[in-house]
Amino acid sequence: MKNLKIKSVLALLAIFLFNACSEDFLDLKPLDQEVTTNFYSTEEEAYQALVAIYDVLTYQSTPGVSWMPFITVSDALSDDAFAGGSDANDGFEWDQLSNYRAQTTSPIAHAIWIKNYIGIFRANLFLEVIDDIDASDDFKKRTIAEAKFLRAYFYLEQVRFFENIPLLTETIKGPSEYTQEQNTPLEVYNQIALDLVEAIADLPESVPAVEAGRITKWAAQGLLARAYLFYNGVYGGDLTAGSTAVNRTYVLEQLEDLILNSGHDLFEDYSHNFSLVGEFGIESVFEISYGDTPPWWDWGYVRGGNGNLAAQMQGPRVTGSQNWDRGWSFAPVSHKLYEFLQDDPRRPYTIVLEAELDGSLVKGYQHTGYFSRKYTSDAEHWGADGQFELNRTANHRVIRFSDVLLMAAELDSPNKQVYLDRVRDRVGLDPVPATLDNILRERRLELSLEGIRYWDVLRRGLAYATQEFTYSGIRGPNYEGDQVIFDAAFNAATKGFLPIPQTEIDLSGGAFVQNDGY
Repeated sequence: MKNLKIKSVLALLAIFLFNACSEDFLDLKPLDQEVTTNFYSTEEEAYQALVAIYDVLTYQSTPGVSWMPFITVSDALSDDAFAGGSDANDGFEWDQLSNYRAQTTSPIAHAIWIKNYIGIFRANLFLEVIDDIDASDDFKKRTIAEAKFLRAYFYLEQVRFFENIPLLTETIKGPSEYTQEQNTPLEVYNQIALDLVEAIADLPESVPAVEAGRITKWAAQGLLARAYLFYNGVYGGDLTAGSTAVNRTYVLEQLEDLILNSGHDLFEDYSHNFSLVGEFGIESVFEISYGDTPPWWDWGYVRGGNGNLAAQMQGPRVTGSQNWDRGWSFAPVSHKLYEFLQDDPRRPYTIVLEAELDGSLVKGYQHTGYFSRKYTSDAEHWGADGQFELNRTANHRVIRFSDVLLMAAELDSPNKQVYLDRVRDRVGLDPVPATLDNILRERRLELSLEGIRYWDVLRRGLAYATQEFTYSGIRGPNYEGDQVIFDAAFNAATKGFLPIPQTEIDLSGGAFVQNDGY
């Protein structure tokens, strides 16, 4: 694809400049005393700036735009869940998203766009100033690697959602730089690969408990494999990280290193992955921390707190219960997934059945009778203080060790049978041959409702995505509403990508090209 010049990065700049100085997290003094050009001078200030990049990982809303938790969005896009909400109006934009009819004015898409470029901007700014900061070489080496990992993470999320995006590796300095390129996917993925390969070399292999959540070498290896598998599946090629060829052999070497040397392993009890006892545990390769510290009350600035909105949005609308409370019933689980998991030992730890709920249940839009158990409004994850809905304490397990084993098996590791057996044996299942179909089937059984299914299907091709994401007449025993609200038709013309937000196109004067199918 040819590079397309755009002028709409003016919109990005406005976003960047506003958000760069608006976060209480940085505790900046008045701008006439301390600005970004002179703030970053000490190791302590640099650490604050690094934490500000990490902070964007937890963003699940954009003020005045929309909620957009990654798990909820990804699962609603897949065939594992619908849109949901209290009624058809509450879930209107979510229903469009879930049924592959997202509009170019989608507030959900716009919120995702803004969030990721905030993270990219902060990472770029950090990388520009860190060399001149009065800090130790070890501090610089580690934090540069962390910033590169985080930039790669935000770019991977952005390019998987939107495909045709501007690749910015430096902050925009002024009007002369407003015109930027809408880069090819290959250019973006190569930058992701470069950031991760360089980060792997300098990240620590472990972090003390007081630093739980900081990036390790193993997290970078896992994210590189995830990026490679998606790019290779969708575009059919390999990546280049500077002088390093990032191909199947190289990525598998990284995963084998992780499996053999990281110390990560599977929990004996599968359910521990989604409980407080399992947070930052042996199976968690990369995890985003959520909680009720500080207690948060502000509905006008939700992302200022640390509660997990995915858990709030996906919980059942139950009151008067000792076990569940006041979820919003978004992303209700499909009967299709329930049937797929029905006889699997992981089903009770993946899906909550309506019959298992106590208290008073208010049935929302697209009520199916099934809810996510992995990220939900259960009592274990109630916050101790603050506005109840804004303080859910469920961490997001981004990369689990079981995922690593299955990625290595998919890449045709000589140990693929052993790796597949380990995942199945943990839940008491007999071995099956380590064919590609069985490995991919196991991914869905193991990783359902973790925001992974949609991307796994897309990387198997548009014909397969059309087969899996187009369905009608499937109805569970507790579905409520006309059948038409549960039918879906995948729009292959979009290739599964979201529309570039219309706001960005308008600000470009039409120079920014919309994605196919919109």
